[in-house]
Amino acid sequence: MGVTRVLAVANQKGGVAKTTTVASLGAALAQAGKKVLLVDLDPQGCLTFSLGQDPDRLGVSVHEVLLGQADIKEALVTTAEGLTLLPANIDLAGAEAMLLMRAGREYALKRALESLGDEFDVVIIDCPPSLGVLTLNGLTAADSVMVPLQCETLAHRGVGQFLRTVTDVQQITNPGLTLLGALPTLYDSRTTHSRDVLLDVADRYELPVLAPPIPRTVRFAEASASGASVLAGRKNKGALAYQELAQSLVKHWKSGKAMPTFAPPVD
Repeated sequence: MGVTRVLAVANQKGGVAKTTTVASLGAALAQAGKKVLLVDLDPQGCLTFSLGQDPDRLGVSVHEVLLGQADIKEALVTTAEGLTLLPANIDLAGAEAMLLMRAGREYALKRALESLGDEFDVVIIDCPPSLGVLTLNGLTAADSVMVPLQCETLAHRGVGQFLRTVTDVQQITNPGLTLLGALPTLYDSRTTHSRDVLLDVADRYELPVLAPPIPRTVRFAEASASGASVLAGRKNKGALAYQELAQSLVKHWKSGKAMPTFAPPVD
């Protein structure tokens, strides 16, 4: 693909399978032959834990990298799935306060990633469920952003506020940021309710809803608890959906054409 693609996965609401999406999409892209770096920007370290690393036993983490106390290469670890991870732990909560006092604070991650050159084909950033300086770092470093969205009535509360943040970033720190759309997660195809929520989101926010929707599957919970991605199961519906999404992303990056949508964007 030549140039490194940087994708932020972000939503200020928790519980939307954001970390599952980052881990499983990363694993699917690695399976497709891409060199993938995953970045954990959440002080809770859920991505770090789900990829088999103990957040409490990290020597160097994204915390030191953002504050300029360590080179990014010192912090990178390789996971069992053939992915590279920039891990996080609770120390990162302190970095947010320290970054706020610095000029150019939104660019800390972007600078660190640029120092890697073209070492990776794809970087996927797991942003924390907030609109603070860590999420701004993720959005400023990315060239595109995807918004995982749970298919429930109240799940899209806050989407409007998040989209305004994306617009602010596009106007101030990252004019090249592209909003790919909302990714439906925890989708139950047996109910019309899930479908109605997606159509409402597409209509209300004029936001493309990406296909395929990621189905609700018990393997999500099992995979996170065991320190493996959903793709470890390979044949389950969740894995197949993420593999299809990965293929759509690669085609989008190659052609520049819009990704397939569940509901067409509103004109």
